[in-house]
Formats: sequence, structure tokens, C-alpha cells
Amino acid sequence: MAFLGLALASEGKHAFALPQMVSNWFLAHGLKVVVILMVGIILWIVLKQTVPPLVSRVMTRPQRGESREGLKRRADTLEGVFLGLCRVIIGMLVIFMVLSELELSIGPILAGFGIVGIAVGFGAQYLIRDLIAGIFILMENQYRVGDVAKVADVAGLVEQINLRKTVLRDLDGVVHHVPNGEVRVASNYSRHFSRVNLNISVSYATDLDFAIEVINRVCQEMAEEERWHKVTRSVPQVLRVDNLGDSGIEIKIIGDVKPLEQWNVMGELRLRLKKEFDKVGIEIPWPHTKVYFGNEPVQPKKRRAG
Repeated sequence: MAFLGLALASEGKHAFALPQMVSNWFLAHGLKVVVILMVGIILWIVLKQTVPPLVSRVMTRPQRGESREGLKRRADTLEGVFLGLCRVIIGMLVIFMVLSELELSIGPILAGFGIVGIAVGFGAQYLIRDLIAGIFILMENQYRVGDVAKVADVAGLVEQINLRKTVLRDLDGVVHHVPNGEVRVASNYSRHFSRVNLNISVSYATDLDFAIEVINRVCQEMAEEERWHKVTRSVPQVLRVDNLGDSGIEIKIIGDVKPLEQWNVMGELRLRLKKEFDKVGIEIPWPHTKVYFGNEPVQPKKRRAG
């Protein structure tokens, strides 16, 4: 019975000591961990509120050859990249500070990362290549969020750029994730201005001088309307007779418009030219073939009755 009493007394002491140990640990370390987490959260909130206006203020200063809309797209792109870097840096700092406060040695952890890094080094070279390529894409301002570009043979609207990849959405709505290291040639369809490059065909029987006069008149009338005047930089006009095709003569029309407006302008021009050609009698050709079955047989002359 005495032994049982001593055992119960010992268990009771441990039972009462456990909450005290937890309380002491929390006072010694827990509060610091909470403070570290709170500081990390507050720092992230502050950066999230201050980085976008700062980048926007710096990037929207007038630059030669760059429109205000283009500067805004570049600012939006850099905001996303900088916020992503800040999030990673703050997260790593908070993790290491918490581990240090918990008296967990960081050295073995870093050594473990080093061993793992050697093991995956050959695979990581592609990641490093993507990151370096992403830095150059951003520094050289090759394309921005909101641009229409062709990247690694994929064309579409640029929805996201970070140091590792570029995300594009094509005309069918398909989203493409392109690693930056795969970008050998980047073609930007919306930098500074866009170009109307349109070929219109007329039949061989058409008076070309008259057709060119009609085309230039339609282009001029369209450019003078308020809707299209706002997006026109140089009025589309006939550049040349571009080709003598199998079924018609191709006339090339060239003009400069605001970025990404070329498709709207070309669509409207096709509509107006078709209507005007119908009015003035200019024929738009289509492929057709004439088939000959030889000469018509000669009908024998009937003899007159004697």
C-alpha cells in the first residue's frame, strides 16, 4: 500500500508538472514564435500594399516610344514578380527563425538540402535555366502581361509571367504553360503599335485604278469616324498590286493602328469593302474552272430536194 501511495504521489507530481512545463516553454519560446509569425504576416501585408504603387509610380513615367497602356502592362508584370519574390523570401526567413527559436540546428538541415541538391542537380539545371531566362525576359521587356505574343511557337494572350514560366491563353481558350528556358524566339504582336496588313482580291476584268480609288476612299471614310479615328495612327491605304493570282488580282492595304486593334480594323474593312464593291460593280473573284469538251460538231447541210 505504501508503494502504491508513493507511485500515485509521483504520478500526481508529473501530472501537475506537465502543464507547468508547457507553460514555461510557451513563455520562453512560444511567445517568440507567435511574434515571429505575426511580424512575417504584417511585413507581407505592408509589402503587398506598398510594392504595387511603388512599381507603378516608377514604371509609368513617360518613356520614348512607349504608350501609357504599355507602361501599365509592364508595371503589372513586375508587380507580380516582385510580390512573388517577397513572399518566398519572407516565408524562408520565418521558417529559419522559427526553427532557430525551437533550438533545432539549422546546419544539419542545410547539409541535408545540399545532399538533396547534389542528387537532383542534373534535373535542377533546367530550373536554373528557366530562372535565368525569366530574368532576361523581364529585364529586356520582351513581353508583358496583357500582350499578345508568340512564345516557343505558342501564340496567345500573356496572362502571367514569373521567373520560371510564361502562361498564355490562345484563341480557343486553351491555357499554355511555357518554361522560360524554352523561349528561343518571342514575337510580340502588341508592342508600341500594330499594323493592318490586308490583301483584297479583284477580278481580272476590273479597272485597277478605279478599284484602288474605291479602296482608299473607303479606308479614309472609316478612319474619319470617331470609333475608328481613336485607334488609327496612319490611315490604311493601298500599298501596291501585290500578286497576279490564278483567279484574281491581289491588292495590298497597309496602315498602323493602336496595339491589338489590327484585327478589329481589318474585319471592319473587309465588311465595308464587300458592301462598296457590290454597289459599284467590282467583282471579288473565287476559284473556278472552265471545262471545254472540244469543238462543237459541224451539222451537215441538208440537200435541197431536186
